[in-house]
Amino acid sequence: STPWLLTIITLTMTHRRPTSTFISRLAISVVMLLLVMAIPANAQKRNAATKKNVAERDTVALFRGFSVSVDAVGPVMMAVSDYGQYEAALHLNLRDRYFPVVEVGYGKADHTEENTQMSYKTSAPFFRAGMDFNVLKNKHDIYRLYVGARYAFTSYKYDLASPGVEDPVWGGVTPYEVKGAKCNYHWLEAALGVDVKLVGPLHLGWSLRYKQKLTADEGKLGKSWYVPGFGKTGTTAFGALFNISLDI
Repeated sequence: STPWLLTIITLTMTHRRPTSTFISRLAISVVMLLLVMAIPANAQKRNAATKKNVAERDTVALFRGFSVSVDAVGPVMMAVSDYGQYEAALHLNLRDRYFPVVEVGYGKADHTEENTQMSYKTSAPFFRAGMDFNVLKNKHDIYRLYVGARYAFTSYKYDLASPGVEDPVWGGVTPYEVKGAKCNYHWLEAALGVDVKLVGPLHLGWSLRYKQKLTADEGKLGKSWYVPGFGKTGTTAFGALFNISLDI
């Protein structure tokens, strides 16, 4: 009986090996087939996404309109202090990413020093031109976060008057007055701002400014107390605007 048993075991092992090999090869073939089918599908999805992005970029017009804005901070300063400004701006919208801007304003000051009673008066227009860049990834969102830069210029005159300076040698009081001292001022501004669309064409936003003088001619008397558009000289390195804007 033993030879018969050995014969059966040998035949069984002989038949199992081809069956196991066949199943393994079949499984490998199915996996390879699935991979081959999946690669073109993924490639098609990537191509479709790429084509969609290209189409979106191509369909966004270069010129997306323009907006006008006014600043609310300057008039408040004019009402509560002895200097301030009124200003408005025109913004162009290029692909919701780039915003060339021109700002025009009118600055005024009427200040009297408490100790010396010396008065300083000026009023003149000022101009700025530059560019804002929307840094948000979704540039079509109702929110915008932008950085920008401006070149600014003003040409102005001021009046300076003193009730009198006492002569330490001969005595008496000599009044001091200057009328129409001519000056000009050039400076740069770095801007960081936020803008949000509220309803319809209405936008509100803040703009923080860092100011740096380039060149200036402040006349024979030296430093001006206030420069239209720039602010108080010597102390004004930063400024802020609160913009109320309308899309047109």
